[in-house]
Amino acid sequence: MYREIIANQRRTAFLIFIFLVLVIGLGYVFSLVYQSSTILIWAVGFSVVMSWVSYFNSDKLALAASRARPLRTDGSLQEKKISHLVENLSITAGVPMPKIYIIDDQALNAFATGRDPRHASIALTTGLIEKLDKVELEGVLAHELSHVRNWDILLSTIAVTLVGIITLLTDWFVRARWYRNGNDRDSSGILVVIGIVLALLAPLFARLLALAVSRKREFLADASGAMLTRYPEGLARALEKIATYASGMRSANRATAHLFIANPFPQLNRSLGTLYSTHPPIEERIKILRSMNL
Repeated sequence: MYREIIANQRRTAFLIFIFLVLVIGLGYVFSLVYQSSTILIWAVGFSVVMSWVSYFNSDKLALAASRARPLRTDGSLQEKKISHLVENLSITAGVPMPKIYIIDDQALNAFATGRDPRHASIALTTGLIEKLDKVELEGVLAHELSHVRNWDILLSTIAVTLVGIITLLTDWFVRARWYRNGNDRDSSGILVVIGIVLALLAPLFARLLALAVSRKREFLADASGAMLTRYPEGLARALEKIATYASGMRSANRATAHLFIANPFPQLNRSLGTLYSTHPPIEERIKILRSMNL
């Protein structure tokens, strides 16, 4: 299990490194084409500022988009049970107890959001609460708390920021080429061709890197959650039940899909394949969990 955690941390660090190399490479090529770094600096700065401004409100946006409501302390016995489970797991994990939200949806899913452990929230669907037993719910909650403890939300924001920078750079490059009416006297033809190819392919490559980061963090949260409960079978059984629910979520959207413990659009995942999936295959996750020796 510890080897799996270390391996996933290294893979994530490598993917972020590739991300940064892509950003720097794009900036370098575009600055050569236009022989000016001023516009490039402003474009990168604007992208970073806007991404981090949205970061401070990302949890509110994700919860609102999922139609999540706060857990009622005077609600049903099921909701009180969830509160007690989260409180006990938070104490074990050594993190502040996150706010708890409920999504009125019969799909089996959950997600964690927030910019740091002190501003974290966990949302669960009513279907998940109704169809999982205590041990399975504990496994799912431990997985989500692991996202909080591992600062995965911050990592996701960094990835989104880098995607934003790359998209802004490529969009600026294409628009600039259009308005200059093909005037290439200030740069060589080969540089212009390289710039156009990068402008077309870089956003797609950046998106694939962001998805790869998300998938690796799911493996890490599985392992960390199993270590938290000391019972990997609980999460494995929960994932099996989640996989049997074929219908997608009514209250999810593609912008927040990567936050959930399982892909909220299973039909879309099957049609596009694992390369474009926000999550690793559930079968593979279950296999790794059941191979852990605690």
